[in-house]
Amino acid sequence: MKVLVPVKRVVDANVQVRVASDNSGVDLNNVKMAINPFCEIAVEEAIRLREKGVATEVIVVTAGAKVCQEQLRTALALGADRAILVETEDELQPLAIAKLLKAVSDKESADLVIFGKQSIDEDNGQTGQMFAALAGLAQGAFASEITIDGDKLTVSRETDSGEQTLTLNMPAVITADLRLNEPRYASLPNIMKAKKKPMDVLTPADLGVEVTSNIKTLKVEPPAERAAGIIVETVEDLVDKLKNVAKVI
Repeated sequence: MKVLVPVKRVVDANVQVRVASDNSGVDLNNVKMAINPFCEIAVEEAIRLREKGVATEVIVVTAGAKVCQEQLRTALALGADRAILVETEDELQPLAIAKLLKAVSDKESADLVIFGKQSIDEDNGQTGQMFAALAGLAQGAFASEITIDGDKLTVSRETDSGEQTLTLNMPAVITADLRLNEPRYASLPNIMKAKKKPMDVLTPADLGVEVTSNIKTLKVEPPAERAAGIIVETVEDLVDKLKNVAKVI
């Protein structure tokens, strides 16, 4: 079974994000970049499937600029077998990414595609579902546990009303939630081995996909600073503030 895992390059989760001085976007100068944490969980799950003998090959893929090779090498150091970079300088929206990933999945004949449920930069949470719709595959979003038995995939997923269990026919699409697993750290020997693992570089044109976006970012601003809170002495004072100051009741 071949498992395809899309990953995304994002600002490291421990870095304080700053808006660029011209308000064109996020300032990425001298900023540490990393694999999106949810994508890292997806990579870990794919590697565990291979270690159990369920999967035979784990392929990581990303779409973006040449510098994204850094995150692909990190995924290879974690244990993925090979990597694919769809190189483009265009600003990619979820639908364009989904189309690129479908073309890669078709080319690789992937049996299972594991996404992170969302990226921590855009927080759209759309790409996995769009990919599943384009590919016509069954999907289990926000997966907290998965089990594979032959060509059947059982997914436990978290919903607003509780936990739901689905049985999907393979091939299928999964989006990984936070509680699916705890990603491992890359060891130094594996980091060195990752440098020699194969990485294919393609372009959108190679895949026959048009990625021109119809959406343009006009301005990015930091959120307004929160005003300091106040302490009230009585319930009556609290109700008065909520009614006449906050105007929420």
